[in-house]
Amino acid sequence: MAGESIQAPFEASAGDPKHAARATRSAGRKMRSLLLDAASPLFRERGLSGTAITDIAAAADAFPSQITYYFRTKEALFVECACRELLYLARATEQAALKARTPRDYTHALAQTVTASDSVAFFAEALTLTRRRQDLAPLVERTIERLHGEGARAYASQVARHGWRSLRAPDESSRRFWAVAIGVILEGYAMGRSPEELCAEMLRVLGEQAKSTDTARLRLVEARDATTTPDEEG
Repeated sequence: MAGESIQAPFEASAGDPKHAARATRSAGRKMRSLLLDAASPLFRERGLSGTAITDIAAAADAFPSQITYYFRTKEALFVECACRELLYLARATEQAALKARTPRDYTHALAQTVTASDSVAFFAEALTLTRRRQDLAPLVERTIERLHGEGARAYASQVARHGWRSLRAPDESSRRFWAVAIGVILEGYAMGRSPEELCAEMLRVLGEQAKSTDTARLRLVEARDATTTPDEEG
């Protein structure tokens, strides 16, 4: 009886509606990802109006009807691409700052990574689009909240790790950083400024975010004292 009860679910799995639903969802997620991968570089290069649904379908080796099935409209696909690219940039920014040992190096790594990419400008186009398409606003809102939440978590982790004294709460620091990034990059793109100029302007506006403390040095002294024997002290 035990053997039968174990085998039964496996025998029924091939025709199990739940199994089929899971397979369908997995295939759907894969196709959505392929369409986003194909659309993002086209949108960034040509813009929304210069990119046709047929171009995206050809790049993804898909049918135009699949784009409308998964995203409904080209505008919705554009906004989702921009949101995804911004979150990818945020992740890359956090990774670039992991090796920083001082608050200044940390802020510089963040600013340098953000200004080296066009993802913020891409996202700003999506923000402008949602002003006319309020049905797309919830996706942008969720993206911004996730951006700030993950940024605050990463910053708080670094502050705790190095013993820095933050001049602002992590959530405030994260929101301020991204607000400055969007403003500086949009203005800089309009003025034709280089990534280096954008980075310098971001650092000027952001100013000091945190201060180093002697915590790391104290930990080093304590560790050294712990390994010193009484004979060595004498």
